[in-house]
Amino acid sequence: MNQTIETMLSHRSIRHFEDKSLTKEQIELIVLSAQSASTSSYIQAYSIIGVTDPVKKKKLAEVAGNQSYVEKNGHFFIFCADLNRHEFLGEMENKDVIASIESSENFIVSIIDTALAAQNAAVAAESMDLGVCYIGGIRNNLAEVCNLLKTPKRVIPLFGMAVGYPEKLTDKKPRLPLSHIYHENEYEQDASLYKRQLEEYNEFISRYYNERTGGKRKDTWTGQMASMLSNPKRMYMKEFIGKHRFDLK
Repeated sequence: MNQTIETMLSHRSIRHFEDKSLTKEQIELIVLSAQSASTSSYIQAYSIIGVTDPVKKKKLAEVAGNQSYVEKNGHFFIFCADLNRHEFLGEMENKDVIASIESSENFIVSIIDTALAAQNAAVAAESMDLGVCYIGGIRNNLAEVCNLLKTPKRVIPLFGMAVGYPEKLTDKKPRLPLSHIYHENEYEQDASLYKRQLEEYNEFISRYYNERTGGKRKDTWTGQMASMLSNPKRMYMKEFIGKHRFDLK
């Protein structure tokens, strides 16, 4: 096992950071690493916004559900799906690109490109002994976030990433077993096997929470997910995406 794999296997979300800002060099290396990620057909359909203004960070923390680590970290990045520049390049080259950039395909491409870039950024940050935490809570109110960041049409903030020096390391959350995630040649559809794997994972997770909390918590993974998914949230998203000229045609 090499150092890169060790870094990735050691990932955990950090929610408490030292009061220490990242250096300009660290920020640039993280962004350059993000830019080195694969991108579909070289389209590079994303942008990254670094938020340093304490007032903006405080407002973003409130939008995200009063998550203090959105405000208190070494640097806060927001990763955006971005097809705005592609409208400009169509005008520059006198080509009609609107139908293409408003297609479902290129909407998916922009999300994939953004996610790939973000994960490269996360690995780069962790390789520098920094901690990271993805923040999906900014999608609680994207209209407010877009207004705060002054994003144009065809740019949608997808998630944030708090980066900084860990105040303390949290435990790693156990992932699903490899045999449940990895299918060879075709998707495993043996329902009894599928449920048995989930039941075994539930037992493992329940023990993890029990040990971590001194017996105060023993819930299962399927129980957590079922509770979360039975309460739909952010149901405004389809309408919001359409208004920002990601019309999903």
